[in-house]
Amino acid sequence: MRKLLKIIMIYFLMMTSSVYADDELKSISFDDYLKRFDNSERRDMKIRIPELLELYQQKKVQIIDIRTLEKHEEYHLKFIRHIPINELPERLVELDKSKIIVTVCTNYDRAEMVRMYLILKGFSSKYLVDGMVGLSEYMRRGYGKEFYQ
Repeated sequence: MRKLLKIIMIYFLMMTSSVYADDELKSISFDDYLKRFDNSERRDMKIRIPELLELYQQKKVQIIDIRTLEKHEEYHLKFIRHIPINELPERLVELDKSKIIVTVCTNYDRAEMVRMYLILKGFSSKYLVDGMVGLSEYMRRGYGKEFYQ
């Protein structure tokens, strides 16, 4: 029992101290990220539309559309902040470090790349598996009407 308690305490300290220090984000190395990567992280790095919208309503996530300006102008959802992938390093201050940052793109490849960048910068982040196309289709089918009001 004591061993389990110690493991839980060490895990808690690792998770909290690796992200925030004196209200500042603490970057981690890719090596350190890989060393602690496991099946739990593999599951936690992804998010689906219903969970995303539920967490958004609870004000627990900040969603960022990382598509280029041209793609964003073609279509976008007003409740999602647009920060193009190439502007993100200079615009990190716009992200709410107290929330899970969910990255969305047309497909998930760039969203996953940006999620990884944010993790290494100390943010809590997930990527939308269904992508911006999937989210738009979901909304067109009549789900999430409250986000348009």
